[in-house]
Amino acid sequence: MTENGKVWLVTGASSGFGRAIAEAAVAAGDTVIGTARRTGALDDLIAAYPDRVEAIGLDVTDGGRIDAVAADVLSRYGRVDVLVNNAGRTQVGAFEETTDRELRDLFELHVFGPARLTRALLPQMRERGGGSIVNISSFGGQLSFAGFSAYSATKAALEQLSEGLADEVAPFGIKVLIVEPGAFRTGLFAKGAAYFSEEHPAYAEKVGATRRLVENGEGTQPGDPAKAAAAIRLALAAENTPLRLALGGDAVDFLTGHLDSVRAELAAWEHVSRGTDFDTP
Repeated sequence: MTENGKVWLVTGASSGFGRAIAEAAVAAGDTVIGTARRTGALDDLIAAYPDRVEAIGLDVTDGGRIDAVAADVLSRYGRVDVLVNNAGRTQVGAFEETTDRELRDLFELHVFGPARLTRALLPQMRERGGGSIVNISSFGGQLSFAGFSAYSATKAALEQLSEGLADEVAPFGIKVLIVEPGAFRTGLFAKGAAYFSEEHPAYAEKVGATRRLVENGEGTQPGDPAKAAAAIRLALAAENTPLRLALGGDAVDFLTGHLDSVRAELAAWEHVSRGTDFDTP
């Protein structure tokens, strides 16, 4: 199977971005190992490409299982050319509404799981001098608003891990791509897919708008997952792969506005910021 193009390992491959990326990879002649908690959703893709698609059960919050899957894949395939850390979920709740357990669980899913899987596969990439690591973040990895404090916190952590990693592994020919999508029709807003913290009446108006957006947003998002998968492949194939790739016009608009705001605030307070250095003799 390793003779069939590149070997991709995609987490959360049963739906959304993971499924779209898996479909694009096999259509291009590559081999895909798709992991998911419920692998049955990949049966049709396996039937269509029996020699180039494999489904493996994996919950990325299970560290021991991550190690076992990584070791098994490397023993049978010899390498992973592209790792896509995609598994995740939406969580909505005000900061005060979010419990320690909810916050820890989300970090396990969006940060610690991807970090462990990346560490497990990184040595073989480093030793052979090549490979790509794709971490699916969100435009919320650079900004946040009411109801998404916990979600954005995990994505921001993932992005900073990725940025440092990119600098560390560039000498070994390894690419790191942070993907920052806006609203796409991935199923994250579907009933039962999004997680909501217990409501507090004090935040009914401010966070309520975000809750309603998620509860009623499925099927209305402007982003096309298939086009996102094509954009990711294009970025990975580029000679100068970007560190960050925003996907969707809404992501570009939000990120542009955020960067403008940060620059304006920095400029407004620059005299105070620079004034905290020791006086030069």
